[in-house]
Amino acid sequence: MHLDREQCVRAAQSKDARFDGWFFTAVLTTRIYCRPSCPVVPPKAENMTFYPSAAACQQAGFRACKRCRPDTSPGSPEWNQRADLVARAMRLIADGIVDREGVPGLAARLGYSTRQVERQLLAELGAGPLALARAQRAQTARLLVETTTLPMAEIAFAAGFSSIRTFNDTVREVFALSPSELRARAPKNAAGTAGTPGTFVLRLPFRAPLNPDNLFGHLAATAVPGVEEWRDGAYRRTLRLPYGHGIVALTPRPDHIACRLTLSDLRDLTVAISRCRRMLDLDADPVAVDDQLRSDPFLAPLVERAPGRRVPRTVDEAEFAVRAVLGQQVSTAAARTHAARLVTAHGKPLDDPEGGLTHLFPSPEALASVDPETLAMPRTRRTTFTTLVRQLADGALHLGVDSDWAEARARLLGLPGFGPWTVDVIAMRALGDPDAFLPTDLGIRRAAGELGLPATPAALTARAEAWRPWRAYAVQYLWATDSHPINFLPV
Repeated sequence: MHLDREQCVRAAQSKDARFDGWFFTAVLTTRIYCRPSCPVVPPKAENMTFYPSAAACQQAGFRACKRCRPDTSPGSPEWNQRADLVARAMRLIADGIVDREGVPGLAARLGYSTRQVERQLLAELGAGPLALARAQRAQTARLLVETTTLPMAEIAFAAGFSSIRTFNDTVREVFALSPSELRARAPKNAAGTAGTPGTFVLRLPFRAPLNPDNLFGHLAATAVPGVEEWRDGAYRRTLRLPYGHGIVALTPRPDHIACRLTLSDLRDLTVAISRCRRMLDLDADPVAVDDQLRSDPFLAPLVERAPGRRVPRTVDEAEFAVRAVLGQQVSTAAARTHAARLVTAHGKPLDDPEGGLTHLFPSPEALASVDPETLAMPRTRRTTFTTLVRQLADGALHLGVDSDWAEARARLLGLPGFGPWTVDVIAMRALGDPDAFLPTDLGIRRAAGELGLPATPAALTARAEAWRPWRAYAVQYLWATDSHPINFLPV
């Protein structure tokens, strides 16, 4: 996108918010970089240059605009619709891997040399992994400075900086203000801690439109008791995080998602936000998706009726894979019951003063020790369950933001009891493949038949070729024709 100068200039001059996060506009005369929708008078075209990332702007010596706050724009949709090296690296960086394991750890997760990873990131994003991670730390630092009363030293280490000096220097370089000046400029009514240590109230931006019905409806209808709940208009759940645990409450608003996070370790803030954004598919490009699907006359009425549907995903890929197995050939209620029993018996307890959350979902390691005879399911599904959790626990199977989608599919298909439906639902909701498709799903076949689309899996798959690369979103529109609770925002 940022290589098409003419298109970038048009987007910046028209203040088109659809392109926020796709690229950044750097102004040569002021040395400031902005999001395309910046409200100030656009500079002359000859004074604009464009970069694919905030990190590239910062590395080139530009400072973040104080008006449009480009570092808080939605993330680029590119990284959630691709499975190549750069996209996988960006998802890992957002998940904090560079801060925890360094660039060698990032490269090891990807299976490439550090030089190759750095070269490809520089070629496409104009910045290497360290610069990209630094930009993310700066964004987290500003968030903590402006929305909490934490001491600056605590903020520095919570944001991932190795020293207070590095924290101070980075904030001054990126924002042209000291941390104290940033705090002084923050709006007096800015969201902040709500009297509970480690609690943050945030706004998660997204590209409009966003239809919350199937997104929050699906998460609430399939919620595992003790781990998830719908309470007071918010989806709440527990989070297993690198340094500790957390509880999040997510509430849909017209122009953002209200997010209330409580963390046992502040260093998990960036990762928790990234995982919540991923679960709600907030970095999607709904205009591109809906335009593609609207070109099919059978899908067009569904899109026009409720545009902006997202794919409900997960904060924990291994957890979702386990739940997919528990949900094979049973109702939503039965799947929740099976999962709740596992949570009560093997999940890690935690306190939730504000609601009914009681546990973290059991880790693969904890589930690997489960006696199969205690599982209330057919013997063949017990074998599927035990094989899955053992492979997840010993690392033979890895499901994460860095997964190669094709490789993960092949490994899953090689497990006993894993057919196309289970693999594709994991690919869609856990791995994040936007083109995953479920032609054998009964709800999809029923919807297809009612709409006049081919109802047999082979014929429907052939027809769905025109929906690529957004077939996972087509699934959401097709599911939404049913009266199942997953399609309705809870009341």
